[in-house]
Amino acid sequence: MEIIRTEALIKDYELGKVKVRALDGIDISINSGEFVAIMGPSGSGKSTLMHIIGCLDSPSQGEYYLDSVLVSKMSKSALAGVRNSKIGFVFQSFNLLPHLNILKNVELPMMYGGLSASKRKEKAREILEGVGLADRLRHKPGELSGGERQRVAISRAIANDPSILLADEPTGNLDSQAGGDILEIFDRLHKEGNTIIMVTHDPLVAARAQRIIRIKDGMIDNGDLDS
Repeated sequence: MEIIRTEALIKDYELGKVKVRALDGIDISINSGEFVAIMGPSGSGKSTLMHIIGCLDSPSQGEYYLDSVLVSKMSKSALAGVRNSKIGFVFQSFNLLPHLNILKNVELPMMYGGLSASKRKEKAREILEGVGLADRLRHKPGELSGGERQRVAISRAIANDPSILLADEPTGNLDSQAGGDILEIFDRLHKEGNTIIMVTHDPLVAARAQRIIRIKDGMIDNGDLDS
């Protein structure tokens, strides 16, 4: 079943008196449960597309449907609601709160979701145990390795059971061993039925996906769909 569809997606930015077109007529379709990689050179528009898919930004023209709902015309507050309920984010820089231990970091999105304190703690503990961090629950992010911090970030991203997991260069700051461990977690999440969309410049990382969408100069590159 289709979970994401974009039609003639265009995104323009104003840089002084110059208009820069970051996306130029993007048409994509992603089904529920797919693992898709988005690849492209620096400045190709892949991060802009990720931001629109993640409801962090809106297109200048065109339409974006998420779960068959037109979200591209929504207000910022409405987009925030969709984002919080349907999308989990994993960033290259982890984006964890340094003053909170990792259990509290994973509980945070569930607080916004209105889950009780006891249920939040139980679920956060269970998720962190699932990524091999059962013995680190009271540690703060600064006391962890990069790979461990990314495991916390993934745990936080899936805490509210989102429809889509978006990962922006999730192995970019990690060595090959830690990066491989993170990709194993994404493989497992995909096998459990999660929809995963990963932005990467690394062909070895992209090869873990079922399909690759290649972007160049804001457009879908020829031969973009790889099985």
